[in-house]
Amino acid sequence: MKLLSNHLYIVSTPIGNLADITFRALKVLKNSDIILCEDTRRSIKLLNHYKINKKLLSYHKFNEKKQLANIIKQFNEGKILSLISDAGTPLLSDPGKLLVNECIQKNIKLVPVPGVSSITSALSISGFKDQFLFYGFLPKTEAELKKVLTSLCDNECSLVFFIPSIKINFYIKHFKIFFAGRKILIAREISKIHETFIREDIDKLNTFKAKVKGEVTVVISEKFLKTKRFDDKKIVNKAKKYLKKYSLKDTVNLILETEKTNKKYVYNLCLKLKNEKNY
Repeated sequence: MKLLSNHLYIVSTPIGNLADITFRALKVLKNSDIILCEDTRRSIKLLNHYKINKKLLSYHKFNEKKQLANIIKQFNEGKILSLISDAGTPLLSDPGKLLVNECIQKNIKLVPVPGVSSITSALSISGFKDQFLFYGFLPKTEAELKKVLTSLCDNECSLVFFIPSIKINFYIKHFKIFFAGRKILIAREISKIHETFIREDIDKLNTFKAKVKGEVTVVISEKFLKTKRFDDKKIVNKAKKYLKKYSLKDTVNLILETEKTNKKYVYNLCLKLKNEKNY
């Protein structure tokens, strides 16, 4: 297999099990002059396992802009470069966008070398709708998270997120509010020794009592059309009226005093109106 200079090879690597790599990916890495990687300490384990001895160049979110000139210089010298991430398919919530756009500008050809992705791995066993939206990492602050989830809660596709395991309970609490009536798959440590899959109705999902470790990918099911859609103008008008005078919590309680409906939906509706200042 002959690789070409003036090409950047985007190589997918295992997300856990080192056997999950293609023959083509190994050949590309073995024939590269320089391998760009996020963390040389993690990448060297994969390369040592397959007896690949090539120059590694650190390329991560903190230095990607600074490294651009040096990388382009390597291309100009006729070097063959490949890009890998710490795990999975590069550029999906990983560094590389700046470099890819620079290559496009300078007519350096981009060659994807397909392989493993936790996104498609989790989706493939979810049983959920195969039309999906991949968001990546959600905001860490409550205010920003509410804005994002408000914009996503009416999306009828399956939704895929990366979740820091240390904050999983924080996100679960908000999922229960914004995605009531849907199902959830929590995939932890895919393809590793402690691989775990948790399937549950979001309404029934409990927070974790013990500390969760490892990489977590969350898939939320499509919005089920059988679920009653509470678009009653009477409720909306009441919400707009009460929000002018009362807090979000009081508004929800006042509506529920006279309307027999779903509390979580009323909360989501009022929160959406409040965020959009549509009252």
